[in-house]
Amino acid sequence: MSVETIRRIVLLRHAKADWGQETDHERPLAERGRKDAPVAGRRLAQSGIDFDLALCSTAARTRETWKLAVHELAERPRTVYEERIYEASPGELIALLDEVPEDVNDVLVIGHNPGVHGLAEVLAGEAEGDTLARMNHSGFPTAAYAVLTFTGNWKSVEPGSCRLVEFWTPHD
Repeated sequence: MSVETIRRIVLLRHAKADWGQETDHERPLAERGRKDAPVAGRRLAQSGIDFDLALCSTAARTRETWKLAVHELAERPRTVYEERIYEASPGELIALLDEVPEDVNDVLVIGHNPGVHGLAEVLAGEAEGDTLARMNHSGFPTAAYAVLTFTGNWKSVEPGSCRLVEFWTPHD
């Protein structure tokens, strides 16, 4: 794999969760979340990105979001349920991305705010058009995703090393 390979990181925030009697980790999706997750999946399918790997938080709402979204993709990528994504800071998420195998070009991370939004902001050294302003203005709502690109190996992912090329929300 050449160091000039263009790689993509897609950061998907879980869909809208319910507030019940469960612990935060076990909160399920709300009705709106169960509607928005497949919409996000269809939009990801239309993006033309063939994910090699999905890294999903172990929280119930992220697992349920992924279960509903992945059915919209042409092929299910290898999926790893990663407990370190739950409540992760941008730095902790970068450390996780540093561990991605070099044969992976496109990775999807299904996680939570504020980590997902913070990671997108930290990584985006450049942005296409008004994508960064739109992302920051929206606050990265549930079921939204950001697409970042970079060249090099996974260990080269660091603050400012990526380009934010797309930001999408279910309200777009």
